[in-house]
Amino acid sequence: MRIALLALAAGLLLLRFLPQLPGGGLLAGMACLALAMLPTRLYPLSFFLVGLSWASFSASLALDDRLCPELDGQTLWLEGRVVGLPEVGEGVVRFQLEDAVSRRAQLPERLRLAWYGGPELRAGEQWRLAVRLKRPHGGVNPQSFDYEAWLLAQRIGATGTIKQGERLAPAAGAGSWRDRLRQRLLAVPANGRQGGLAALVLGDGSGLSAQDWTLLQDTGTVHLMVISGQHIALLAGFVYALVAGLARFGCWPRQLPWLPAACCLALLAALAYGFLAGFGVPVRRACIMLGLVLLWRWRFRHLGVSLPFLLALDLVLLAEPLVVLQAGFWLSFGAVAVLVWVFSGRLGSWSWLRSWGRAQWTMAVGLLPMLMALGLPLSPSSPAANLLAVPWVGLLVVPLALLGTLLLPVPWLGEALLWSAGGMLELLFMLLAALADHAPAWLAPRIAPLWWWLGALGCVLVLLPGGVPLRLPGAVLLLALFFAPQELPASGRVEVWMLDVGQGQAFLLRTRGHALLYDAGPRLAGFDSGERIVLPSLRRLGVGRLDLMLLSHADNDHAGGALAIRNGLPVAAVSSGEAMALPAALAARPCRHGEQWVWDEVRFTVWRWDGARDSNQASCVLMVEANGERLLLTGDIDMRAEMALIAQGLDLRANWLVAPHHGSRTSSSSALLEAVQPGAVLISRGRHNAFNHPHPLVLARYRERSLQIFDSAEQGAVNLLLGDFSPAQGLREKPRFWREK
Repeated sequence: MRIALLALAAGLLLLRFLPQLPGGGLLAGMACLALAMLPTRLYPLSFFLVGLSWASFSASLALDDRLCPELDGQTLWLEGRVVGLPEVGEGVVRFQLEDAVSRRAQLPERLRLAWYGGPELRAGEQWRLAVRLKRPHGGVNPQSFDYEAWLLAQRIGATGTIKQGERLAPAAGAGSWRDRLRQRLLAVPANGRQGGLAALVLGDGSGLSAQDWTLLQDTGTVHLMVISGQHIALLAGFVYALVAGLARFGCWPRQLPWLPAACCLALLAALAYGFLAGFGVPVRRACIMLGLVLLWRWRFRHLGVSLPFLLALDLVLLAEPLVVLQAGFWLSFGAVAVLVWVFSGRLGSWSWLRSWGRAQWTMAVGLLPMLMALGLPLSPSSPAANLLAVPWVGLLVVPLALLGTLLLPVPWLGEALLWSAGGMLELLFMLLAALADHAPAWLAPRIAPLWWWLGALGCVLVLLPGGVPLRLPGAVLLLALFFAPQELPASGRVEVWMLDVGQGQAFLLRTRGHALLYDAGPRLAGFDSGERIVLPSLRRLGVGRLDLMLLSHADNDHAGGALAIRNGLPVAAVSSGEAMALPAALAARPCRHGEQWVWDEVRFTVWRWDGARDSNQASCVLMVEANGERLLLTGDIDMRAEMALIAQGLDLRANWLVAPHHGSRTSSSSALLEAVQPGAVLISRGRHNAFNHPHPLVLARYRERSLQIFDSAEQGAVNLLLGDFSPAQGLREKPRFWREK
């Protein structure tokens, strides 16, 4: 039985690692083969094929429900119903729309829309909207949130921006009830923590600020403010313990067996909490796991703990195979597996305090390899923070918040309880801030697979029972996760990364001992690419400091993310073509025409037009030469600046050209292309951008010269090793079944 469940889980989990999905014929063949092998000794392989076939089929249905390519970037009038709880932040309303219909085309079942400056929306409302629709697409970088995978896991078939709309029908249904309750919670005085209470009661985290999320990440306590298995389990455990306590002290009716009653009431409490939270994927997963645990506690304890664990894993995956694309799934089951591994083999009994402390450090060590594989931050303060925060939130804040919400109709009483819960939450955030100041989260750099496996083996050995002699060697192997050697360019070479920051620009240039960032990406409403894309990518690539941040000019799409990078990483110097137009906190100096320097046998040369009349013309141009191979970074210079650059009589020949001004019509003149004579061009821009970059005429000039084009919107972040005369590679070229090519 266990072997069959394990094989089924392996087939379902394999979906996460498939470069592409098997075709319909292959799926049918696997299903037939599975049926044929089921009565034989090869039945484990049969279960494996069943899992893989079902997961692939489910993923294919989700991919088929995406917006058709012909409608990508088109504006349509459509009608649909608002579902979930709309999010409002920095003047942008984001929400999901279901049952969308249009006279012109068939639409996906679920859309995710953004309305800049839009009106207040309520769940359950019916709207008629003019929407510019887009196929699911997200940036692909060395380290950033995989938006496309998240959209597919949510079965969202298209995104869009609303141009205008009108409400057709008022809010109705269960969703509208949750929305009204949210508004009621946000209106209650709760020591400034109304948004946190809404997150704990309804699973709506939009009321938490960016600073709150950063603090939770730095202390490894994000899971506390997102309704997950922990919240569901704590509430169910509270109800179970209450019934068990009543039975222990003789206060439970003798004619009613306490154990089945405790299990049933605990499950009912969990389901009620899940309904309140909207029954999202993490909540459904938690309810399935909890139901099986309670059933095991009631009738099947003699079967051991591995069977309910595998059964819960399989049921969650069968219900929604795409959950494997979400980090929360791996962390939740990984945490349970680690706890089962450690506690099921112990001898004797431990005090609850010792058990609780051991659980925290056990998960801190056991989840290290998974956090690094998923590219998630590591928090040194996480064990101490969770040791305090988990019981604080689970035993004090959540019960008070739920009870206060239930008693809101009672004058003063419900509000008083919510005020108390908010005060406790505020005190907790103050304590977490003190911990985060001393030990903020750390994003580990990428390491080679061999070193990762050595570190993972070390984690397993460290978690062996006490007295096992292999624990000490395990601790040594564990250090491989932190002290693995980093691959650095050789002298005379430059590792170049064109990051995928949307309609903006950010280039990392790293020699063997130095690092330079040319431009820092844009900062938009509710999204700072410097903080969310550039900074995590630098850390993931092992860049611990910048010797120079060269901002070509002060436009937001080139310098908007600079402050976040300066605050998050040591930067020795900042230079710009418009130093005076940048925030004073950057302490930028003007870039100087003719400035040159050499790092690790790589030459850097700066040019700036002294006669510039606008911001774009004032861009700093940078020439990089490594082992005879050249790269020319041009900022946003236009044709007049290009002519001034050519008139200097400089040797502008370069193997690689960064398209001036993202390939706008007013740049990339034939004269510049003749002077540079590039073999390839790099274009940094956003898909479906409002400026129509790159312009078709510019692309025609590139193609006339047979230039190889690398476009961040099409290929994601692009990496090349300057000085090696090797081809560049876009990260989107690495096959993932959920990504568009």
